[in-house]
Amino acid sequence: MAILKAGTRLKSAVCSTEIMVVAAPKDEVELTCGGAAVIELGADAPAGGSVADDAKEGTQIGKRYTNEAGDLEVLCTKPGEGSLAVGGTTLTIKGAKPLPSSD
Repeated sequence: MAILKAGTRLKSAVCSTEIMVVAAPKDEVELTCGGAAVIELGADAPAGGSVADDAKEGTQIGKRYTNEAGDLEVLCTKPGEGSLAVGGTTLTIKGAKPLPSSD
């Protein structure tokens, strides 16, 4: 578990996913990708890791992922085969805000 800050760049320890934190809660969170905890972008990934069977939904470049509470938001900067989760709950792709009507 770690306290995340906006602007922090992280990567998956088991796939090619890279993310950047856009918004983070003040509390500690357990952010995982592919079933393993994410690591700092410059850190070396542990050898022999693989994506967990229940975490193979993948990530899409340029998409923002958020939790149910809406207090954590990350941007995918490099796609991978592992899915993002916090505390075992999978993050969902954040939808676009609807534009105001021009009537």
